[in-house]
Amino acid sequence: MIIVMEQLFFNHFWIVTLLAVWSLPWKGVALWRAAHNHDKRWFTILLFVNTLAVLDILYLYVWGKKKGI
Repeated sequence: MIIVMEQLFFNHFWIVTLLAVWSLPWKGVALWRAAHNHDKRWFTILLFVNTLAVLDILYLYVWGKKKGI
């Protein structure tokens, strides 16, 4: 199984890199907003679950609206 994953990674290095570059900014902004809104549960979920930025984008636009000060 590990050999298959290594082959997949090396054969499709550019796709893996592109997906990482795509999801990293979304994850950063979503984690920042969750921390700013004091959403400990969402922060933990966003930190440990990788959905290629789908969950991060949904949090930013659906559940993680900025809370008023």
